[in-house]
Amino acid sequence: MIEAHEKSVCDEKTFKMIFDNHSEVIRNFIYYKCGDMQQAEDIAQDAFVKLWKNCKKVVFEKARSFVMKVAQNAFYNEVDHRKVVLKYNQRARPIQVDGQSPEFLIEEKEFMVKLQRSISELPAKQREVFLLSRKDKKTYREIAEIIGLTQKAVERRMHLALLELREKLGDII
Repeated sequence: MIEAHEKSVCDEKTFKMIFDNHSEVIRNFIYYKCGDMQQAEDIAQDAFVKLWKNCKKVVFEKARSFVMKVAQNAFYNEVDHRKVVLKYNQRARPIQVDGQSPEFLIEEKEFMVKLQRSISELPAKQREVFLLSRKDKKTYREIAEIIGLTQKAVERRMHLALLELREKLGDII
């Protein structure tokens, strides 16, 4: 089924186009899973290095899914470490007073901790859809394309994520 006129991933211009078109989405996808931007960038970069090293084996049309799968597998290989990072990031940071009442600042701080905890406690598949939608402002169709699901499946995951967050936080979300 591989046709001779396909673009070669080994061609530098083609590889650069693949990188330019997909690196940010893949980096964000991993970031939403792990919560650490530097590590997400490292994983995305490593995935593209692996694509380059395997460029002769990867068909152009499958390059994005190859890089996504490599990045996802790298993330799963580091998941225990990621849990430690997420717990560290959940610790409340000192808030500087900027004219707000101390009661408001305390309530806001408590809510943010509760929100971060609630998001991190979502099942991984719901969390990634929720963060791609709410943080990265992706449409359900874009999310479906990134994750490799139908739009209906993405809508269902988002619905379940919102139900769980509303249960934990009330109607604020």
